[in-house]
Amino acid sequence: MQTSPEINELATALAVAQGQMGSAIKGSDNSYLRSKYADLSSVISVLKKPLADNGISYVQFPFSREGFVGVTTRLMHSSGQWMEGDFSIPAAKNDAHTYGTIVTYCRRFSLQSIVGIPAEDDDGNAATQATKTLINAEQVALIKALISETNTNESKFLKAYNVSAIDEMTTEQFDNALPLLESKKSAS
Repeated sequence: MQTSPEINELATALAVAQGQMGSAIKGSDNSYLRSKYADLSSVISVLKKPLADNGISYVQFPFSREGFVGVTTRLMHSSGQWMEGDFSIPAAKNDAHTYGTIVTYCRRFSLQSIVGIPAEDDDGNAATQATKTLINAEQVALIKALISETNTNESKFLKAYNVSAIDEMTTEQFDNALPLLESKKSAS
């Protein structure tokens, strides 16, 4: 995060604005995760008037650097004080659709974060899922075998890792699940 030399007036105005903001409404559907989330329009509708009423505006600048796509979000106060931060995600593909999806997610996430708007982030996995590697057939077989050997409830296991099938697990999820299942096997 970067700021102007002083941010006392901005901080005071932001505190008042935050007191006037509600929660962003989770009115959009994420079909991938079968959940709802507060989209960018919902976030903007919650913050726009309270910020403006307190002399605060914002700008967001998309960027692409070394395989990452994101935005710089700057809050500005009528006094000239400002603060800004970057947020980016690795791009799985180098195409306009991927970049647009990531920029929209980063804009929403950054605005929610910088002004403190509560809303559950239900679609973050979908925005980053494409950048993660799924486990291979050998890893799928290993997890299935450990689930069977340890009498682990597969439905609960899948729910804990937010997947509908074991072959949808990422290598990161595999790396987290394997030691847990192996320790459960050792304990039996």
